[in-house]
Amino acid sequence: MVGTLVHQLTKNASIEEIEKAGLAPYYTDHGVDVYPASASGVPFTAAYIACKGDPIANLQEDLAAEQKARATYEKLIDLCRDNADVVDVLKFLREREVVHFQRFGEALRGVQDKLAEKNFYMNGNCGCGNNNSMNTSGNTITAMNNNLMNNSCGCNNN
Repeated sequence: MVGTLVHQLTKNASIEEIEKAGLAPYYTDHGVDVYPASASGVPFTAAYIACKGDPIANLQEDLAAEQKARATYEKLIDLCRDNADVVDVLKFLREREVVHFQRFGEALRGVQDKLAEKNFYMNGNCGCGNNNSMNTSGNTITAMNNNLMNNSCGCNNN
């Protein structure tokens, strides 16, 4: 959306206006097209999107990204304070980042709560003919290993 906003602000700009705004190098490379890059000109790359295969680490990364985006919008608002229309769009985008941060926080709490549960449920057949569910409390891995080694489904027919 920010790229679209910049495009709308520059699409009808004259070469003189582009040069005066300090956009001549950007214009030389990209015209007035949207080219995702940082303020220092570093192009966007998928390396910015960190994934670890761990839900807590991934959600923490999402939370950080939302806060960084919010902070960027605040700086853009400071720079555009003389253009009310642009500031309105940036305020909307900043608020959206705040809501995303809240939703990721809720998801993180849900994952943490789920991982903190002590019960482990497993369907198994101990050979007694009954296909019973086992509920083991405490250390899940130890309890599961003990049940497998003891061939115990809780039916007391070992």
